[in-house]
Amino acid sequence: MSLTATAQRDPLGGPAAAGVIARVRTWLGRNLFSSPVNTLLTLLVIGFLWLTLPPLYQWAIGGATLAGSSKAACTGDGACWTFIRLRLPLFLWGHYPVEELWRVALALLALVGFAVPVLRERTRHRGRAVLLLLTVFPALAGVLLVGGVPGLPYVDTSQWGGLMLDVIISFVTVAGALPLGILLALGRRSQLRVIRTLSIGFIELWRGVPLLTVLFMSAVMVPLFLPGGVSVDRLIRAMVAFTLFNAAYMAETVRGGLQGVPEGQEEAAYSLGLSWWQVQTFVTLPQALRNVVPGIVNNIVDLFKDTSLVTIIGLVDLLGAANQALKDPAWLGLAKEGYVFTAVLFFACCFAMSSYGRSVERRLNRHHAKASAE
Repeated sequence: MSLTATAQRDPLGGPAAAGVIARVRTWLGRNLFSSPVNTLLTLLVIGFLWLTLPPLYQWAIGGATLAGSSKAACTGDGACWTFIRLRLPLFLWGHYPVEELWRVALALLALVGFAVPVLRERTRHRGRAVLLLLTVFPALAGVLLVGGVPGLPYVDTSQWGGLMLDVIISFVTVAGALPLGILLALGRRSQLRVIRTLSIGFIELWRGVPLLTVLFMSAVMVPLFLPGGVSVDRLIRAMVAFTLFNAAYMAETVRGGLQGVPEGQEEAAYSLGLSWWQVQTFVTLPQALRNVVPGIVNNIVDLFKDTSLVTIIGLVDLLGAANQALKDPAWLGLAKEGYVFTAVLFFACCFAMSSYGRSVERRLNRHHAKASAE
């Protein structure tokens, strides 16, 4: 009997199935049972999952309640996701007027439209796309969300909240902190003593104080120093504080990349007659930024999580929305559901950013390896 006929009769695929089983065994032996210590750790993890996953599934899915319009509908032993379903608008965009939510959707679509050319692997004139994302989009989104122009009623920033507020603060902070951090990193390496001293002083000042203190200063102290009759929106003050604070950390991350660029690269560029700015722009910075992509992504992820601190100064972000919803007397005792949902949303956003950062790192390494081979 031929091998092909045997494989066709065998419901498991015959030789093909045997090959798959062999590969699975090889993978398990190499990754999970390669040594006595790894075998012990694998068994401990399996035991932990065996003890925790069934009750977690029963609470989150098996015995959970999603229907209904009040806490009385949650009669099972599982989670009361009815609370999350009814409070979902508060978690996503706070108290933004319902009749104006189309402006939030339009701003989100504009963000996707401006960001896609920047995030795509093959984009011509990527620098122009980045410039549009950092200049035109913020102005357009600001007009849409704030309003105050003909056809768009004014919406005070105190009504903004939820995940939308975290995204806005993170975007504005990254758009401001990354360029400022690059300038500070270059300034710290400058041959001019005054520029180098000022850059070091700025970096060490902002790295030496807690972010919570900076936010309190922006909310409480800054208004005391403003002239009479002059006021700055609390959200703007918070975003400025975030930008200055994170610029100091971005500067140190970028400086690490700058130190990893061989000096011979700059010397060769200077020998071709390039100016200092041309050398930094076309030779040093591209190599430095490629080396510190993981560090920059790490800073952005930390920043996104730190935006939850704005609840301390009265802004209602995702965590603040959860706290606010849990204070409703009609939904008391549902802290687990509120905080689990908040944690899942934060994890999903941070994981997406980390995954994209890894893809960018792999793409840059692949291009670098290809260029080196040529």
